[in-house]
Amino acid sequence: MTEAKPFKSGFVTIMGKPNVGKSTLMNQLTGERISIVSNRAQTTRHRIFGIVTTPEYQIVYSDTPGTLDPSYKLQERMMGFVKKSLEDADVILFMVELGEKNDHQEWIDMARRTEIPMLFVINKTDLGKGSQVEDKVTYWKEQLDWAEPMTVSAVTGEGVDLLQQTIVSHLPEHPPYFPEDEMTDKSERFITAEIVREKIFLQYKQEIPYSSEVVVTSFKEEEKIIRIAAEIFVERDSQKGIIIGKKGESIKNLGIAARQELESFFGKQIHLETFVKVEKDWRKDDSKLKRFGY
Repeated sequence: MTEAKPFKSGFVTIMGKPNVGKSTLMNQLTGERISIVSNRAQTTRHRIFGIVTTPEYQIVYSDTPGTLDPSYKLQERMMGFVKKSLEDADVILFMVELGEKNDHQEWIDMARRTEIPMLFVINKTDLGKGSQVEDKVTYWKEQLDWAEPMTVSAVTGEGVDLLQQTIVSHLPEHPPYFPEDEMTDKSERFITAEIVREKIFLQYKQEIPYSSEVVVTSFKEEEKIIRIAAEIFVERDSQKGIIIGKKGESIKNLGIAARQELESFFGKQIHLETFVKVEKDWRKDDSKLKRFGY
């Protein structure tokens, strides 16, 4: 009689600079669209779990904000989420994108000091031309004598299966941390707020996305429809005017895009109401940040 393999389970922290593709990679690894994605830096503000469970293992991926030197209190809280994610990690994925050079040393050293198994991942290989990918692997091996860089494209999925197999090989034997049908630790309200916030990143320019926060004030699920009310907070009256737009056209388009995404995610008809409010300098105020979950 063949002896069953022991079950493996662990937390995998994905870290790296803003906009290297951490959220896209987690969505690719989990097969679910859990983290919001835009081509703007600092889209991710929280630590978000994406959970993969099979009969042999459970991986709890931890998508984190991009590492940076904080310039205001919100960014300080974001970097706190990154540091916290290193405390309970079983594996660390340190991500760079294809064109990057080594100006990560402070964060790499912080991760290395944990003595947690660390995989070095080069993303966006689909953008590589000629020998660029091979050259970058050589470059990082010279920069980090411990690294065996793995190459992936989070967009196309190239290299992702091998990466997941490598992650599993480093997981400890442990019972699952979450029920097998759970795909994230975040609530439906949180996911809803993040989807609305993603559409703000995609629709508005300059400082508007970074000055915006979304709070879901009502989430009522009925048999065939979910009725949602969401408040969009900005820092100044002028920003409120931009969010709403001329004759309310911008907020209408935002609502349509968010509703379509929410209907795809929840598989139900969505009725979405949005309200825009001003919360002056909320990104720099401890009490306001705490109220918004930071």
